[in-house]
Amino acid sequence: MGKLFLIELEGKIYSCKHCGTHFALADDIVSKNFHCRHGKAYLYNKVVNVTSGVREDRMMTTGMHTVCDIFCVGCGSVVGWKYIAAHEKSQKYKEGKFILERFKVYGPDGSQYWATHDSQVGGSSDPDDA
Repeated sequence: MGKLFLIELEGKIYSCKHCGTHFALADDIVSKNFHCRHGKAYLYNKVVNVTSGVREDRMMTTGMHTVCDIFCVGCGSVVGWKYIAAHEKSQKYKEGKFILERFKVYGPDGSQYWATHDSQVGGSSDPDDA
């Protein structure tokens, strides 16, 4: 196993809640209106320090998509997914973009989104959304 080279970002960053590895800048957020099984998720134009898993077709609330899970290169945790292809024309804007699940990352101010019953029915414990 070789030396691990990590990209360190400057500014308002989102990072791994397990090991602190940097993932993305707040400026690269496309939308904060996404959801995953643990609550909120954000769509990003680009992320760093992740590796991609196997491509698979998944039925999501907005239709069928070809995606691959993304993993933190620092600790190996699954932190979200990448949209490879959208099967519906209205969803094509997601292609090549990334989802980071807020439950799995720290926000720019060190905050963490806590998955609760309320988050799954429309509430939020994410100070980043204030």
